[in-house]
Amino acid sequence: MKVMVVGLGSMGRRRLRLLRAYDESIELVGVDKMPERQKQAKDEFGIETFEDIDGACSVCPDAAFVSTSPLSHSAIINECLKKGLHVFTEINLVENGYDENIALAKEKGLVLFLSSTPMYRKEIEYIKKAVTKSKAGISYVYHVGQYLPDWHPWENYRNFFVGDARTNGCREIMAIEFPWIFDVFGLPEHWEVQKKKTTSLEIGYPDSFQIMISHEGGTMGLIQFDVVSRKAVRNFECMSEDLYISWDGTPYGLCEYDPDKKEDVKIELYESVDKLSGYSASIIEDAYLSEITEFMSVINGETKARHTFEADRKILSIIDAIEHQNS
Repeated sequence: MKVMVVGLGSMGRRRLRLLRAYDESIELVGVDKMPERQKQAKDEFGIETFEDIDGACSVCPDAAFVSTSPLSHSAIINECLKKGLHVFTEINLVENGYDENIALAKEKGLVLFLSSTPMYRKEIEYIKKAVTKSKAGISYVYHVGQYLPDWHPWENYRNFFVGDARTNGCREIMAIEFPWIFDVFGLPEHWEVQKKKTTSLEIGYPDSFQIMISHEGGTMGLIQFDVVSRKAVRNFECMSEDLYISWDGTPYGLCEYDPDKKEDVKIELYESVDKLSGYSASIIEDAYLSEITEFMSVINGETKARHTFEADRKILSIIDAIEHQNS
């Protein structure tokens, strides 16, 4: 199998590394307009690189990974589908081209696969099972935050897509977290929003959102998403009469309260963890590899994707409404 990775920044190189870990026999090629990124990928992985998709298609790839900035995804996905490639794309943040690309993939019988990395975390799979088994009314509190300049310390946040109001940092957090939240607790029936810019960051959007959500089925959620917190945090609590789970976002930070023993019991889900240096403790490579594995399984007709463009379109419309509420 031959796979083309479009975009050789940090995420593209992550995909290259994990594709090689998934199956060393896969032939990899890279695409990037920036010569320095091409050189970095060549040096790191020993792969052939090209400045455009036409050049890379000369080696007849079977699939493409789209790891460029979100506003460029739609056109790249469309070009790859027209060339007969299965497509794996990072989160899009905007629904540009969704209708056309969904229809084109169906017409050509190609897989159009959307990343939703948290849905592949073992901790979230555990939370979903526990919530499903609970027979009581459930509520949760969730905070995800990290200071925007710390996201990619090797580049200025003003030059990174999260500095753009259309693909801003808070929007990206929502697009990352809402798919698993809605999968576990149900779609929202109603929400209330508080939002504000509290920092001196040079951004044209609120840096903090507080959202109260009522989900289908009755679950209540209280959420804070921000690009303010100087410590990178992902703190989750879920509670009911028969359940209390807490999670600090790290692979060894999931606990379930034992009411008989009156103590938190740590839930051990990993024998070992693949982690890259320079990222917060909550970011591990295992889930990124799991979604690559699922993409290959979908191509082979062995399973169905757990997140789809159709579901994401609904989530993006909810994010649009949250961003515009009280504006």
